[in-house]
Amino acid sequence: MVVVFAIAAAAFFMFVVEVFPPHVTAFIVMTSLIVLGPWTGISPSEGISGFSNDATITVLAMLVLSYGVSQTGAVQKLGERMASFAGTDQRKQLGATLAFAGLPSAVLNNTPIVAMLIPVVSDVADRGRTSPSKLLIPLSYGAMVGGMLTLIGTSTNLIASNVAGRLGGQYPSLHAYSMFEFTKLGIIVFVVGTVYLMTVGQRLIPERVLPTETILEEYDLEPYLAEVLVDEDSSFVGRTVGDTMEGIELDADIVSLVRGEGTFLEPLAGNTVRPGDVLVVRADFPTLRRLMTSQGLSFSTDNVTEAALAPDREGETLIELVLPSWSSLTGETLESAAFRQTYDTNVLAVRRGSELLHEWMDRTPLRRGDTLVIQASEEIVDRLATERDFIVTAMPADPNYRESKIPVAIAIVAGVVGLAATGRFDILTTALSGVVAMILTGVVRPNELYEAVEWDVIFLLAGLIPLGIAFEGTGAAASVGSLVATSAGFLPAVGVLWVVYVITTLVTAVVSNSASVILMIPVAANAAAEMGLDPYAFVLAVTFAASADFMTPIGYQTNLLVYGPGGYRFTDYFRVGAPLQLLLSIATVGGIVLFWGV
Repeated sequence: MVVVFAIAAAAFFMFVVEVFPPHVTAFIVMTSLIVLGPWTGISPSEGISGFSNDATITVLAMLVLSYGVSQTGAVQKLGERMASFAGTDQRKQLGATLAFAGLPSAVLNNTPIVAMLIPVVSDVADRGRTSPSKLLIPLSYGAMVGGMLTLIGTSTNLIASNVAGRLGGQYPSLHAYSMFEFTKLGIIVFVVGTVYLMTVGQRLIPERVLPTETILEEYDLEPYLAEVLVDEDSSFVGRTVGDTMEGIELDADIVSLVRGEGTFLEPLAGNTVRPGDVLVVRADFPTLRRLMTSQGLSFSTDNVTEAALAPDREGETLIELVLPSWSSLTGETLESAAFRQTYDTNVLAVRRGSELLHEWMDRTPLRRGDTLVIQASEEIVDRLATERDFIVTAMPADPNYRESKIPVAIAIVAGVVGLAATGRFDILTTALSGVVAMILTGVVRPNELYEAVEWDVIFLLAGLIPLGIAFEGTGAAASVGSLVATSAGFLPAVGVLWVVYVITTLVTAVVSNSASVILMIPVAANAAAEMGLDPYAFVLAVTFAASADFMTPIGYQTNLLVYGPGGYRFTDYFRVGAPLQLLLSIATVGGIVLFWGV
């Protein structure tokens, strides 16, 4: 038990300080449990059992189904309907955002839903002259409460169902959840969350990005961009743009070239520099002066506008890219990933939370949730929109969706949900069958299967499941459960249930939602049994609490996805989310007592 507690404590520490990405930490935990098997009770076969666990495979299948729907453009088309309905009325925009994020999240994984709707919501905000900050936190929160409506709304629900089913032999009231088993409670949570966000929450959300701001102003880019004239005696003359900066150890980039009435954007490298050319350079002022002095350049103007950076598509080629947690660029630098060469684009700034990075970006390791401001052509933007490594916050001009497959994709998802709801087939069987159906009908191409899966999520689940087994097997869960049960000496049963909910939300904020259900469900079940109460009510409280991390941008993936595009500060999530968290804790516990009792 001591060894298992030590491994869990080390895992908590690594999750908090992010020594490694969460899925790598989970893999280290799994390996530690196996290596220390004589003390943890975890054999090699049990250690790797997370990879063959029903919940892990079901989550994998649901990710493929969500990917298939995204490839058809169905959610994006729904978003366009949302935009036309919302217009310029901020209240309508907010209501539409909550509805169009929450309801699809009941049957599709809510993380891809938010990823698909970020550009739609950003476009709605831009058209209506509304701050995107006012809509993006509601987008995330709406998808989170929508995911609580059914078993398959979140991976957390699926993992909770699996753990509850595994404990069924020990506690007769526990079992794997059915598709709509807790939907009536989910409806209460969804309604309460929506009403809060439409009223109090809307007033608490700050306008971090002003609707009148250009991207240059929002990212404070003006001090880092300047137009310089290439003099007759400049060392740049006769060299290609790609060669000009070779051997120059300065933090500067040439982002465009102006010659007469024409402007050359990326790809720039092959263009030969001539006397009289005007170069738009990204650098701070001291660096710019050194470059001008050493290379024979002079000031053309000290004011660069978005139109000067992209005159043919005014402002549109300055766009934002969000790095999701599954991006392969996480941990890489722009230089090591050969970002500029691969995508023919310039990175002008990086937003990391409320921090703006302008200098030595090529050498700065990228993190999940980073937002990059890039300058690119329309074709490149469309290409980036199809890459899983990025979320483009602008709608692509020429999206390559498989629109003819929309009815097929919707029918397959409906079939998966319907068949699982009848109880004749379990969700694993119907989800895998749905994946096969999508491949056979061409909704998902065979070569897309690997990119459709968020492998960091799969490794996180597979790595932490043996920790839950060790918690149960060594008695660690019973020990913590007994500690929780002591609160029954001075609290009524409903009070203890609320305490379990709150503890779970705090654990989720520190680690991940999946980790919290794996660790907390055995604890909650043990605590309930020791007090002579129904373990089912306590397990259900843990299930809902683990999907309710509204107070930080890092505890839940959808919060992280909107962090950069909304320009939020870390404290904004606590400001808006803490009252919601308290409100939902009361609504959830009250709903459980009303429907199932304790």
